[in-house]
Amino acid sequence: MDPEVVETAPDSAAADPVEAVVEAVAEPLFAYAPIMPEIVLAVGAMALLMLGVFRSERSAEPIMWLSILLLAIAALLILAQGNETRLLFEGTVIVDPFARLLKLLSLLGSAVAIFMSFDYLREARIMKFELPILIVLATLGMLMMISANDLIALYLGLELQSLSLYVIAAFRRDAIRSSEAGLKYFVLGALSSGMLLYGCSLIYGFTGSTEFIRIAQALESGGANLGLIFGIVFFIAGLAFKVSAVPFHMWTPDVYEGAPTPVTAFFAAAPKVAAMAMFVRAMLTAFPAITAEWQQIIVFISIASMLLGAFAAIAQTNIKRLMAYSSIGHMGFALVGLAAGTAEGAQGVIVYLAIYLVMNLGVFACILAMRRSDGMVEDINELAGLSSNNPLMAFLLAMLMFSLAGIPPLAGFFAKFYVFLAAIQAGLYPLAVIGVLASVVGAYYYLRIIKIMYFDSPAERFDPMPMALKSVLGVSGIIVIFFVAYPAPLVDAAEVAAKSLF
Repeated sequence: MDPEVVETAPDSAAADPVEAVVEAVAEPLFAYAPIMPEIVLAVGAMALLMLGVFRSERSAEPIMWLSILLLAIAALLILAQGNETRLLFEGTVIVDPFARLLKLLSLLGSAVAIFMSFDYLREARIMKFELPILIVLATLGMLMMISANDLIALYLGLELQSLSLYVIAAFRRDAIRSSEAGLKYFVLGALSSGMLLYGCSLIYGFTGSTEFIRIAQALESGGANLGLIFGIVFFIAGLAFKVSAVPFHMWTPDVYEGAPTPVTAFFAAAPKVAAMAMFVRAMLTAFPAITAEWQQIIVFISIASMLLGAFAAIAQTNIKRLMAYSSIGHMGFALVGLAAGTAEGAQGVIVYLAIYLVMNLGVFACILAMRRSDGMVEDINELAGLSSNNPLMAFLLAMLMFSLAGIPPLAGFFAKFYVFLAAIQAGLYPLAVIGVLASVVGAYYYLRIIKIMYFDSPAERFDPMPMALKSVLGVSGIIVIFFVAYPAPLVDAAEVAAKSLF
């Protein structure tokens, strides 16, 4: 070490103690800058909880707005970060372009879900300050999941999200369906967590590490054995539950139907994005050396999810249950990109998740607008004649349904195009063909809603659509319709994010 440095360091500190203090404070802050969004959400959620406890019911609406502001601040902090990859906490947490993009999508989904819920909560008389705080805490768990580079970090983020979701599923305590939804979600979620942990323990036992990078190194040098394969099967089963993929989908229709509609809108958006992001990172980062082994499992659950989502939704009359089966099918399509096991596949998954998020928020804005003086209606047949009662809402909902069906030139077509293209490039021709056929079958129940809106005898008018729902539906419709004109920003960002995984 240079002796001059040793001698001059105390002098400079003594000469300018303020500067030394600033440096001492700034250094750890800079070190933790990549996870500042998570820190802001954690501290902010605790502060809002204290505000709610001391001001009670009067604070519910202000806390909802403050929660949206908190999520927006977290998004701005992510946007302010560069494109470099940073590892924290001995490599257990990673912040890279993939994490940043998927975090932004999760924050967007959470903020819009809160924004859409004001009128519903007022009408249902359940405007409680706990709901937005629980959504913020669930979002914190999502951000931790997305940045998890270690099995333990992954599980901690997953459980923080899940525990919050269990509570808000049963948030309407005076409704039997809501309590039933929360209980079913909790029991099945606990089962899936046990399966996930058992898989993690087997993976740790056979590789000697919980870090994704070290697991990958161990598999590259030693290969996979039967015990490890068993561990990966249980691990995938736990993750498949979180994205509601077949055969771990059984909770989805009941929870979607029973939970309050704004909560269902939240379930269908942000948690799905975060869970799929976690799924993609875990498989592509920790197990690239044995892609052929886990690829078979992903192909199976992808096909099963696409087919069940396509056929089971046909008989549904409740629009929330229909969207639950639609969600199962769409997660199957997203898994097509993961099954490819390539950078192109990961890019396809990211594009799919972004477009899926926008489409779902728009559709749930319409579902929340299905209200008359005697309360919410959920029967699909109540949309009859919407084209004459509310032409603009009917048109935008029809465009969203066409997009969910994957009909060109709407955004949903490009979402499926990218995942199918990745599957073909990876040589998974049967998977791509089955996916196209499932899309054709699934188009039936989307087109049926359009037929009811435009060709059936008009039903009673809905109450006027609140401005918040109008704005969400309008933005969603514009993105879906005009995505074809300028897809480059999303496609390019997804490409950069996908490459950061490899």
